Amino acid sequence: MTSLPAEVLDRTGQYLDAVDEALPGFVTALYVVGSAALGAWQPGYSDIDTMIVTARPATADDFAALEKLHAAMPDAPKFDGVYLDEAAFAQRPSEREVVPFVVNGEFRTDRPCGELNPAVWLILQRYGVAVRGPDVEPRPIPDLRRFNLDNLRSYWQPLAGQIREHVAEMPGDAPFDAELVVWGMLGPARLHHTLATGDIVSKSGSAAYLAEHFPAWADLAERAARWRGGEPVEFTVKDLLDSADSIDAIVTDAWQRFGEPSQ
Repeated sequence: MTSLPAEVLDRTGQYLDAVDEALPGFVTALYVVGSAALGAWQPGYSDIDTMIVTARPATADDFAALEKLHAAMPDAPKFDGVYLDEAAFAQRPSEREVVPFVVNGEFRTDRPCGELNPAVWLILQRYGVAVRGPDVEPRPIPDLRRFNLDNLRSYWQPLAGQIREHVAEMPGDAPFDAELVVWGMLGPARLHHTLATGDIVSKSGSAAYLAEHFPAWADLAERAARWRGGEPVEFTVKDLLDSADSIDAIVTDAWQRFGEPSQ
């Protein structure tokens, strides 16, 4: 099991102290997922992602207390998470349901939670770190393949077209935001890795996978990994367009290799 960085342990401990004072007995388990659990924590960049289990469904009074608590948490690193009561947690919901959650440090109760998906359950089962509560019992995740294939086709493939449209009038050597380039490079490769192996890898780890299996983008993948590691790597519009080409290649390959024969 991954050892959590001291910064993550300190912040989760701070949260648990605060929630136990505000709502005694409410939080029965807390699991760290995301980059910290995957051994890819980046100080000054990564958020803390958690799955929080509660003794009962949250009430309006609980919502008010939690909103106040999260508003008082330090800005960095941001403490994010999904709240599920014990019965809901046992069901392992994988649809975008309306449950309490925290994103970018903001407590929300009014919209579907995008973190409720098969990928987060895979991270929890394989790599989740129990700060409070028992280890998570492994079980099959039947929707994992379909989730990854659909995400590649419904989100990433349209994004490639949007990228090309967005920079159509920009010169290829113009500087471009590194985060957007790296996001486009590594996100789809991560999904492809899960389809191929049944396991999950960090965004940084997906760079090596991309370089090995899609060598046309090995150089850009290596630069993306260096940027994720904190190096001052610069990117251009051409790099962004290359990331769009890699998205198309990964989506096409994934559906050819892992999609249903009739599709």
